[in-house]
Amino acid sequence: MASFSVRPAVQADGGFLGDMVVEAANWRPGAALPKHQVITSPEHSRYVSGWQRPTDVGFLALDGAGAPIGAAWYRLLPRSDPGFGYVGTGVPELIIGVRPIWRAHGVGRALLQSLTERARADGYARLSLSVERGNFAVTLYRSEGFAVTQSGFGRDTMVKILR
Repeated sequence: MASFSVRPAVQADGGFLGDMVVEAANWRPGAALPKHQVITSPEHSRYVSGWQRPTDVGFLALDGAGAPIGAAWYRLLPRSDPGFGYVGTGVPELIIGVRPIWRAHGVGRALLQSLTERARADGYARLSLSVERGNFAVTLYRSEGFAVTQSGFGRDTMVKILR
């Protein structure tokens, strides 16, 4: 694999973040939901709708030619419209997606570390995420300090303490 770089996400990256929500939802080979079905579903659209609100923060990974290959971002979601990994008011929930060909090449780790550093710098005490059981990304999350705090139907909520 060629090298990659990481840069902060900007408002114009919203479309690519939508693509990464689709990648995250379709992590399991052979079980791909159509893009329009993922993007229009309320449980997934909450992660990208209206990007980039003042509290939305993210990073993109770019290949050597400058094409986006992955993204990680966080949002503060309200108690009235929580995400899969919602743990409380004021705790950002992160979302991460990486193009399949770039998985297991350090892209997800670099994005996760950049996002964690930014959340810490922004004064957050915790970050949360949700991961389906069986997703190989659990190994990455655990190695970066996330721990399961809630088990749900087929998925777990993981939290990383930042302070």
